[in-house]
Amino acid sequence: QVQLVESGGGLVQTGDSLRLSCAASGRTFSTDAMGWFRQAPGKEREFVAAISRSGGDTGYAASVKGRFTISRNNAKKTVFLQMNSLKPEDTAVYYCARSSVLGYREFEYGDWGQGTQVTVSS
Repeated sequence: QVQLVESGGGLVQTGDSLRLSCAASGRTFSTDAMGWFRQAPGKEREFVAAISRSGGDTGYAASVKGRFTISRNNAKKTVFLQMNSLKPEDTAVYYCARSSVLGYREFEYGDWGQGTQVTVSS
């Protein structure tokens, strides 16, 4: 099992940037693909981005492609989500999770973090 702790959320204005971090512990990090999901109030949790074990492959939801960048540092057991040009519709709790595959479906992921709140004001 792996423990995941997200950080870096906050209150920003439209057009601002934030960088989320997810620190992992408890097992070998480099054997897992990692993903970011988000859940807005009253909505289901949705896929945001994913990265392969090596970091060589990534995938993004259409709503964030070109604005968000996922990356990882296996030596530090951390995955990042750089979010630029933030919009009010990006407001949500952001979660990281691990997977054995580079997937975009929630059921493919286990060991979720507790989430970090991102609020974008207009």
